[in-house]
Amino acid sequence: MTLPNQTPIPELYVSSEAAAALKDEAGQMPSWDLTARQICDLELLMNGGFNPLKGFLTQADYEGVVENMRLESGALWPMPITLDVNEKFAEGLEPGTDIALRDQEGVILAIMSVTDKWVPNKAREAEKVFGADDLAHPAVNYLHNVAGPVYLGGPIKGLQAPTHYDFRARRNTPNELRAFFKKLGWSRVVAFQTRNPLHRAHQELTFRAAREAQANLLIHPVVGMTKPGDVDHFTRVRCYEAVLDKYPAATTNLSLLNLAMRMAGPREAVWHGLIRKNHGVTHFIVGRDHAGPGKNSAGQDFYGPYDAQELFKQFQDEIGVEMVDFKHMVYVQEKASYYPANEVPEGATVLDISGTELRRRLREGLDIPEWFSFPEVVQQLRRTSPPRAQQGFTVFFTGLSGSGKSTVANALMVKLMEMGGRPVSLLDGDVVRKHLSSELGFSKEHRDINIKRIGYVASEITKNGGIAICAPIAPYTATRRAVREMVEAGGAFVEVHVATPLDECEKRDRKGLYKLAREGKIKEFTGISDPYEEPAKPELRVDTTDIDVDAAAHQVLLKLEGMGLIGLS
Repeated sequence: MTLPNQTPIPELYVSSEAAAALKDEAGQMPSWDLTARQICDLELLMNGGFNPLKGFLTQADYEGVVENMRLESGALWPMPITLDVNEKFAEGLEPGTDIALRDQEGVILAIMSVTDKWVPNKAREAEKVFGADDLAHPAVNYLHNVAGPVYLGGPIKGLQAPTHYDFRARRNTPNELRAFFKKLGWSRVVAFQTRNPLHRAHQELTFRAAREAQANLLIHPVVGMTKPGDVDHFTRVRCYEAVLDKYPAATTNLSLLNLAMRMAGPREAVWHGLIRKNHGVTHFIVGRDHAGPGKNSAGQDFYGPYDAQELFKQFQDEIGVEMVDFKHMVYVQEKASYYPANEVPEGATVLDISGTELRRRLREGLDIPEWFSFPEVVQQLRRTSPPRAQQGFTVFFTGLSGSGKSTVANALMVKLMEMGGRPVSLLDGDVVRKHLSSELGFSKEHRDINIKRIGYVASEITKNGGIAICAPIAPYTATRRAVREMVEAGGAFVEVHVATPLDECEKRDRKGLYKLAREGKIKEFTGISDPYEEPAKPELRVDTTDIDVDAAAHQVLLKLEGMGLIGLS
């Protein structure tokens, strides 16, 4: 008898013959090139991971999900799965139009029949789904500053899955996992969700969960989009594979989930449960601060440590997956073993290393004790995260025109080249405009494109161990944040706000630009007719009003030394 967790579930793919015909027709359809997040969502729509969804949410479904975690049908679903597009693409679309959904290389993946088009209330979405309209939350920042302003909804017909060239043997669709469980006779399966490398505490937690549930173990890490700044998925999967032999092979399996996380805490836990149910899982580990994004703008955690467990428990029967809840695991020195924090013997010595402390130890090349992690995992992490003095980094100067950015950046470049050790590249705003962005004007949209181009080049230099020095005006907070996220995927990002006041900048107006802007002859000029959004927490703030260039550059050098990026001695 085939058990419920082993029975195939519906997919949204059409037959190969229908796919071939639709590919021919797609040449006449409007095409949308999907973002990285949309590709993750589409893959899980097509392979049944997002069952019962039949496509991107209609407006009625979206509003039900935002307000009360339910589709129009009444089915539980906590996360908006929306196709966000720009206004230009949405302009000509009417309900009933079919559009071709393509990957970033133009390969067609699906056809979507547009039934709904609307402009959402993103502030409301942020409040209801993420608990606050706070840009410190990565998904709220994405919602306001990355996602398109118009949503499209409607059913999809899947033509082909996105191609993955990495870890292909570890990537399983829901039905592939269900068939695997059937073949091995796994009637009870507990899934462990993770976006971090596995350390010894995780191993103990998963062992205990499998024993408690009397179930086989599925290690099911996310390899789609996670939180900016997380360890890249290539490194993480190498870490998982390095410690897989620490688990009993007959009762443990590792499979990768191409999910774009939203870091929505309690709602995300419910969503993860529904997704795992579709993958044939019967039990699901929900730990402390499940899918939490960190601190809000006031420096407080977005969600309570066990809010996710409480919401999951509330909907457990409807999800159809049993929760295995665990407290924070800590190492008890006297017992040489891990315990849940609420089971530590009285008077025992508790040892723990936070994620922040682990990153510091990696950054400074310090010892990571064996009680905390496996040597094989530490080896993989050190390959990707060498000590900071061996990493590439970006120094990103931002400030008003005439503030002294370019002059200080040039002086810093010379000082770093004098020190030697790493190649140094200067990406000055005017020079980049000449060579990379000569076709762009000075509208907000074009200035953003220019800064993101600078950020992309800087991220490539950083990733490959070099030093990038950038000196654009970069007036907008959201764009600077996007550049930071690009760069920090491969090294350190050091934001230097050259905070020279506007009146001083106008006195230095060598090019006469401020005069022209005051006369209205230059439109959208930063500081005059267009805002400059000052960085709230730059790594360094320098005012060049009363110090010379050499002193300003030396302040930056001292900051770099303090961060461990260079050695001055």
